[in-house]
Amino acid sequence: MDAEKQPLRVAIIGTAKRSDYLYGPILQALPGEVELVGVWGRSRASAQQLGESLGAPWYTDLERLVREQAPQIGIVSVAYGANGEVGLMAVEAGLHVLLETPIAHKLSEADAIIAAAERHGVKIEVAEQFHRRPLEQIKLALLRSGLFGRVHTSFNDFAGHGYHGVSVMRSYLGFDARPVQVTGLVREYPLAAQWSRLAGTRGERTETQEHGIVEFDGGQVGIFHWTSVGYDSAVRWWRSSRFLAERGMGVTVGVNLEVQEWLSLLAPGGEAPRFITLERRWERNDGGALVAMVAHTGDPALPIVAWENPFRPAVKGHGVQWHDDEIGVAGCLLSLVEAVRNGDAPSYGAHQARLDQELTLAIRMSSQAGGAPVQLPLDPATQTL
Repeated sequence: MDAEKQPLRVAIIGTAKRSDYLYGPILQALPGEVELVGVWGRSRASAQQLGESLGAPWYTDLERLVREQAPQIGIVSVAYGANGEVGLMAVEAGLHVLLETPIAHKLSEADAIIAAAERHGVKIEVAEQFHRRPLEQIKLALLRSGLFGRVHTSFNDFAGHGYHGVSVMRSYLGFDARPVQVTGLVREYPLAAQWSRLAGTRGERTETQEHGIVEFDGGQVGIFHWTSVGYDSAVRWWRSSRFLAERGMGVTVGVNLEVQEWLSLLAPGGEAPRFITLERRWERNDGGALVAMVAHTGDPALPIVAWENPFRPAVKGHGVQWHDDEIGVAGCLLSLVEAVRNGDAPSYGAHQARLDQELTLAIRMSSQAGGAPVQLPLDPATQTL
């Protein structure tokens, strides 16, 4: 391995559950790209437990970890409410960082992280993995091909909460599309007694529904819907994302995680839809790791559009067999690794993550104002949520 391809040294900053069951195994599965050199936690007990689980030196003093282990990248994985605080701490320590979602709960905190990264000359990527999943990646590859023309309207309909769902919705329009106005409604409703899979409880529940319309400077529109019980309620099983484009449309039809993609272009003659066939290609005829997603378009000029899994095994049978979400999260890490190595910007990055959080907050602010439209950008100094 040449010097340029030496694995980058990575520390896990925080002992949240994902540190152990997700980030640790991903790092260990990518020895040519990264090397786990240490973990940090606030308490001795949690830091020691994580370090012993992952076979890495553990610390409660971040400055000492950086001094002794010389990590280049820090993966910040902490309790939900501490994202902004610990993210800023890692950046101030001079680390390139992969931050969990949201980048911060307040826009002022996000701005402080971005400003600190600019001062220290470090890069930020955010673990917004929804649009990096294979089914989303092949749709984005099809949109980039030009076959669909311009996307006019994009929908998130229970495909992900808050910033996750906003990010999926924006991805179809293109992350360069600039939102200018948001109209939102947030309502609470009682639900019948039922089982909560995530909480392991039974009984009556209350759901919070969030609905938003986002207008973009080019005339495009984004529609956002979410329910707070969308991940674990038998009465809210629907999951869909959609886009309406100049020459066709795409619709995800799903019951929980079991989804189908219906992608169509105009058939010759312009009188019927021509449906695209999606194919998952595996490394073996009986399965194995995912190699690629392939779209058979039916278009003579561009009959095949493909997305190759960057984590496909180099040698058959000698690689990881990740599910789609793990591929998405690993894609976030790879984006940061490549940015650090090449001096480029991460493919998503802090500013996009801040914008997704800004839109989520704007939906709620509009609702608090009785559904009055909220102009963008928001003023971080007046943010009340």
